[in-house]
Amino acid sequence: MLQAEYTKYTLHFKRPAGTSRGILNNKDVFYITIWDDKTPLIKGIGECGTLPDLSYDDKPEYEKKLSEVCKNINTIDDDKLEQWPSIHFAVEMAKQDLQTGGKRILFPSQFTESNDSMDINGLIWMGEEDFMFAQINEKLSAGFKCIKMKIGAIDWNAELKLLKNIRVKFPASKIELRVDANGAFSMKDAPKKLKKLSELQIHSIEQPIKAGQTNQMFELCNNSPIPIALDEELIGIFGYENKLKLLKKIKPQYIILKPSLLGGFKACNEWIEIAEKLNIGWWITSALESNIGLNAIAQWTYTLNNKMPQGLGTGQLYTNNIPSPLKINNGKITYGDNKEWIDDESFCLYKS
Repeated sequence: MLQAEYTKYTLHFKRPAGTSRGILNNKDVFYITIWDDKTPLIKGIGECGTLPDLSYDDKPEYEKKLSEVCKNINTIDDDKLEQWPSIHFAVEMAKQDLQTGGKRILFPSQFTESNDSMDINGLIWMGEEDFMFAQINEKLSAGFKCIKMKIGAIDWNAELKLLKNIRVKFPASKIELRVDANGAFSMKDAPKKLKKLSELQIHSIEQPIKAGQTNQMFELCNNSPIPIALDEELIGIFGYENKLKLLKKIKPQYIILKPSLLGGFKACNEWIEIAEKLNIGWWITSALESNIGLNAIAQWTYTLNNKMPQGLGTGQLYTNNIPSPLKINNGKITYGDNKEWIDDESFCLYKS
């Protein structure tokens, strides 16, 4: 018989994280621990949590639902958790961890054996021009070959100038540039802004306009001079047929998959299957998880054999992240010695 409990933990950003939805200083996460009462010392851990005004399950009754899931861990089914994608992801993660021995190696591979690595993009946070340019220089010095820059927070002309400055110093053959508008463009302004970006050989832009405007998004994807990637557009779309309908209607060039926002590995595998049938590219991105969630996402991502730079660099954001074997070096994420998972009771993760 399975048993489950959850613990709340507050992550603190090293510096305020600017997003299109405001500034984040802290992020609350919940860790679900699952074990079999026959082998209580072997425990699987999953992580869940919401992002304000973005997660589909950002609801006042979130913790109540989490408690209910833990109490009914033996009878809860996927259909009942569909409307709670981050909790679904945490349960799926914890069960996978338990199944593979409770050692945080959910998907054994050359990656977890420290024999291989994955390219990732360097994330540039929104902020004042000097702050953003300092981040860019830092990422380039650290060996990143792909940079993702969030735009839409400061003056458009200032952001465009930043991008131009990067291109002057680093041509497209040296640095791949991705931008993420988080829906900041209006439909009126989007076409001319996309044209300006195309002059800078931008790899792609994520979510140029707000989600939910499917006709307008199709028009942009059909006419844009640079590839468009859907991100927020995928949130809250459940079921294979609904996913297929959305992608057939909009026909984007790429989709961005965040397991904690979309319902976990199985749900993301459905998106991938549909995208590949429609010749739509894709890559995986973490969503401000701690190293518990990031570890699971990175291990799963490696098994997908996608050689594009992935969005898995957010583990460096916190002052009090969970110690882990995940390392970032020269624009790549690697997995070190599994002994680096530390049994520290201050994290409340491994208590009996």
